[in-house]
Amino acid sequence: MLIMLTGKRLAALGAGAVAAAFAGVLALAPAASAEANPPGCGKGYFCAYSGADQSGWLLLKVAGNWSGNLAVGSIFNNGVVYPGADHVDVTSFLGGQPSTDCFHYNPGPGKYKANAEPGLTITRVVWRGEC
Repeated sequence: MLIMLTGKRLAALGAGAVAAAFAGVLALAPAASAEANPPGCGKGYFCAYSGADQSGWLLLKVAGNWSGNLAVGSIFNNGVVYPGADHVDVTSFLGGQPSTDCFHYNPGPGKYKANAEPGLTITRVVWRGEC
């Protein structure tokens, strides 16, 4: 099932610390030069896949904020430069524990994609400014 939402990106109001617990939940890929768009995920979108390394089914493709409950294998922020709304906060649950982490847009600097541990679900994606 592909969930696709489009709309105006809104920066998250307020500031908050990124939960350190999420760092252990997702295995981060190193940032390098811009990489090709992952399958089905054009520039300007945040996408989630059923498999690791952006493989399997494209489960989610959003250009705006999203909330729900989706088991994922990997995620990818393919956003574009947009002051105040080009990074994403991703809220996830693993073993009943919530965590939120911020992802830069491809190619970084910093993390812009991740593989999920088995059992991880994402519940919220919020576009925001710098991490």
